Amino acid sequence: MKKMFIERFLVLFSLVASEQQKYAVVFDAGSTGSRVHVFSFDSDIGLLKIDQDYEFYAAVTPGLSSYPDDPKAAADSLRPLLDQAQAVVPQELRSTTPLKLGATAGLRLLPGNASEAILEAVKEYFEQESSLDYRPEWVSVLEGTDEAAYMWLAINYLLESLRGGFSQTVGVVDLGGGSVQMAYALSESAASNAPPAYVFQKLILGTNYNLYTHSYLNYGLKAARAQSLNISGGAGNPCVTNGYQGTYEYNGEVYNAAPPRSGTNLRRCRALARKVLKVDAPCSHNNCTFDGIWSGGGGDGFTNLYIASYFYDTAAESGIVKVDANTARIQPIVYRDAAKRACRANIENIKSIFPAIEEGDLGYLCMDLVYEYSLLVDGFHLDPFEEVTVVKNVDYKGSLIGAAWPLGCAVELLSS
Repeated sequence: MKKMFIERFLVLFSLVASEQQKYAVVFDAGSTGSRVHVFSFDSDIGLLKIDQDYEFYAAVTPGLSSYPDDPKAAADSLRPLLDQAQAVVPQELRSTTPLKLGATAGLRLLPGNASEAILEAVKEYFEQESSLDYRPEWVSVLEGTDEAAYMWLAINYLLESLRGGFSQTVGVVDLGGGSVQMAYALSESAASNAPPAYVFQKLILGTNYNLYTHSYLNYGLKAARAQSLNISGGAGNPCVTNGYQGTYEYNGEVYNAAPPRSGTNLRRCRALARKVLKVDAPCSHNNCTFDGIWSGGGGDGFTNLYIASYFYDTAAESGIVKVDANTARIQPIVYRDAAKRACRANIENIKSIFPAIEEGDLGYLCMDLVYEYSLLVDGFHLDPFEEVTVVKNVDYKGSLIGAAWPLGCAVELLSS
């Protein structure tokens, strides 16, 4: 009798726990690979641990954009990720667990109807194989403004700064491969005077935010390399490492990559980075960043700025931050200081100067550092000595969680 009572209690407890727990599965279909994130939340959208971690994560390479002529192969590449994600979600919760796939800059840049064909194949695959709550509209090329908003939401969620009004939140600049995103919260008065299509209202955890977002397509780090090499043409690029001879491929185009006979040069590289950014483009608004884009005007929501993704990766490669650091307070000037060393290096000694550099970046570290400095100072008009936080992971309740847009997407899916 006692055993039967305990068994019934455990069943009842399990059912109650299931009712209080929610899951979300988010696929990030990026330019270099596909990733899946599984998050678990309580009834108040507080993040819960899955086993010993706050998220389940898995990845495959290459990304969907690597299959422009074979949509079915693109969809099939997600199979191991879907299988693992579904296994994480308790069976009784799968039918109510949202499944969303957002494709980012890599798929945006495919020619013709290749991206549409790939997404249709993914929808068909999810329809046939997924036991989760799948809706066709949840498989799409993620708008850059959504990517920016989700990244802002993810970082502010992890910092637990979403319940104190817009002035308590942090701004975010996220440097990807194909695009760079900016997002921060504005006051009511600033939002009411904003040009169209820059500010969106979002109800998040019971608070209304006016969110400035913009995605600068073709200004991500990998895209900027291609633009720089294209502008310099066959004359040699002053940002390419001394002694380097090679080619650089981006979005189906191949560029010759070599320094000029006069060698790598920081000053000339800086001038070239400003050309890439189009800092002198006409601006029809007050307060523009670069390429004629309205900046949002600044304010309290932009005072505390977090910079992420390739800003962190390049900082780690160049010794600006320790490789095992997750966040660090830095000043934009440190990218220029590191660039001075990188632009003086040559292909024979650069690895000894920067031991953490990856093989594929040996020819481009000077270029990357100069571009990131120019992006912050010339593009977003930060003071070179203004402190910002470069971030990879955020400490959330004693655990480190990756600062990435899928968490923001999951929060919005379950709080709407």
